[in-house]
Parts: sequence; C-alpha cells; structure tokens
Amino acid sequence: MLRISCLIVAASLAAGAAASAQNLPPQPPPVPGGMGQGNEQERAACHPDVIKFCQVQLQVNPNDVLGILGCLQANRGKISKTCQTVLASHGQ
Repeated sequence: MLRISCLIVAASLAAGAAASAQNLPPQPPPVPGGMGQGNEQERAACHPDVIKFCQVQLQVNPNDVLGILGCLQANRGKISKTCQTVLASHGQ
C-alpha cells in the first residue's frame, strides 16, 4: 500500500513538472562564442597563466570554463597584465 502511494505521488509530481515546463517563458538564444570563453586573442593572452596557475582545474576537467575562470580570479594578483585586461573587459 505504501509503495502504491509513493508511486502515485511520484507520477503526480512528474506530471506536474511536465505541465509547468510547457508554461515557461521563451528562453533567450545562446550567446555567440560559447560561455564567455573570449576570442582567440583573448584565450592566447590568458593561456600561459592558465597553464601556470590552473593545472588542477585542467587535470580535473579541461573544459570547465567556470573553474578555470575562478582559478584566474583567485590568482588575479599573479596573472599577467594582459590576462587581467581580458578578464576586466569581460566584467570579471
């Protein structure tokens, strides 16, 4: 009996979630160029700093843009002026 009640509750929650997903407002289009990864020159400006200061993030997940950005921010006083300029130009 308890198992049937749990299944009914779970099915009701799933149905409710599906119904509310249909009522969500339209989402904005994706930002061109990925998730704030910058252009080729900007990535080149920060690449030496990423290699020097963010090896842990690169080893864990080299595609973790937020982790690498956090690493660069944590090491802001040590990174090159060119990379600091790139971060500042992106509001970081």
